[in-house]
Amino acid sequence: MADGPLIVQSDKTLLLEVDHDLAADCRREIAPFAELERAPEHIHTYRVTPLALWNARAAGHDAEQVIDALIKYARYPVPHALLVDVADTMARYGRLRLEKHPVHGLILVSTDRAVLEEVLRARKIAPLLGSRVADDTVVVHASERGSLKQSLLKLGWPAEDLAGYVDGEAHPISLKEDGWELRSYQREAADAFRHGGSGVVVLPCGAGKTIVGAAAMAQAGATTLILVTNTVSAHQWRQELLKRTSLTEDEIGEYSGSKKEIRPVTIATYQIMTTRRKGVYSHLEVFDARDWGLVLYDEVHLLPAPIFRMTADLQARRRLGLTATLVREDGREGDVFSLIGPKRYDAPWKDMETQGWIAPADCVEVRVTLTDSERLAYATAEPEERYRFCATTETKTGVIESLVQRHKGEQTLVIGQYIDQLDELGERLDAPVIKGETRIKERERLFQAFRTGEISVLVVSKVANFSIDLPEASVAIQVSGAFGSRQEEAQRLGRVLRPKASGKGARFYAVVARDTLDQDYAAHRQRFLAEQGYAYRIVDADDVLAGNEI
Repeated sequence: MADGPLIVQSDKTLLLEVDHDLAADCRREIAPFAELERAPEHIHTYRVTPLALWNARAAGHDAEQVIDALIKYARYPVPHALLVDVADTMARYGRLRLEKHPVHGLILVSTDRAVLEEVLRARKIAPLLGSRVADDTVVVHASERGSLKQSLLKLGWPAEDLAGYVDGEAHPISLKEDGWELRSYQREAADAFRHGGSGVVVLPCGAGKTIVGAAAMAQAGATTLILVTNTVSAHQWRQELLKRTSLTEDEIGEYSGSKKEIRPVTIATYQIMTTRRKGVYSHLEVFDARDWGLVLYDEVHLLPAPIFRMTADLQARRRLGLTATLVREDGREGDVFSLIGPKRYDAPWKDMETQGWIAPADCVEVRVTLTDSERLAYATAEPEERYRFCATTETKTGVIESLVQRHKGEQTLVIGQYIDQLDELGERLDAPVIKGETRIKERERLFQAFRTGEISVLVVSKVANFSIDLPEASVAIQVSGAFGSRQEEAQRLGRVLRPKASGKGARFYAVVARDTLDQDYAAHRQRFLAEQGYAYRIVDADDVLAGNEI
């Protein structure tokens, strides 16, 4: 196509012209095999990576479909070397297969003897395997199914897992759908998971990932273990399941610091699962407490290392990961692919906004200039103290007060990392503070008061980053963060993305100290949202303090 919307480059980047008539069709066809890297106003950049291509193969796409899509929408001839590389990379997936054997149990089968010989000689692979029962077949220790997939992926030979799943203990679950119905994308996401058997669903914050989980549970009709980030999230899951499904109070158990209930549907926190006593993870036994038919990981991008290890033992169970972003600062996206499963469904944030499922958001970076004395103190601070110093500088406080005043009457969250800073802001703003030490009942009382409008300003620490449902929050002011964490930035914006009853959009402020590490980290934090199409406007703190239009 001579005037197509896509420029395909030999470095495996794809440039998509957003305003082209065929841009939407092109985006839909390349999304399964290309990762979005940047999405500013006019040209979106995608990259074709091995992991993305293997994800596509695992989801049922072949090299011919990928090549056809590239050629179909390309403005210029597609580099031949790239097409060859796509075909070769995708052909790596499936040369090794995990299968069930009636006599030997779990086996690794190869369609390419040389590949099998190569991996058998890998130091990390050999301990995971048993005896060789044929030229192309090796027995696999059943408990090493996940670890083997992890190791093979790192060697560049991802195994196709055809060993299937145990059904687990059956337990009838149905969706009520009285007064509500699944949105089209929620149904598509649940169906995509069911057809794949395991994998990850990626939806923006506020798009109803919990409801996709409930739909997947209804399709599985089996006992379910749900892993969540904290106790407040566990309570929200419980409430949603009681509201949306046929499950009763007695069928849903909570396994947390305060309760140890094992029921047909059990909601456990990552925190309790990773608690150690004398070096032993004593609560991991909950994985074996029942014959689970489905294991569901909320905020799967946060999966802690011990759960990764336990997930390696759960390969015979159906597994669903839910997240707004698969970005992990530790680079373990490959582990999510091999241990939870491939990406089964992904909805771009801006597409969801266009369709009205999430609120439009205006992102503003407010740059604060340190006073001369603060600049000198920052310059002479120890390197490990510099970020904290500039992130919590007193100069920010007046700006934050002005922003809160500017949005008086609107439901506003002030979000930060450092507790002493948040306590001071709580006093200055005469607003309650929610932090790690705040008791669960008090957190839930304050969240409920915020939902009803009894409280209009709430100061929150990172405990509110994830899985907190505050639909009427329309303004978020970020005052400090976890260094350069892209997923934290996305989660914090997500607190204000639920559609408002008023139809108004959301406003997200990041208050940043100019010419410091705070500014450097802010640039990195904003990358994921920039990739999703959110452009930050930069305004000067002086304009905020003067009450000027921003």
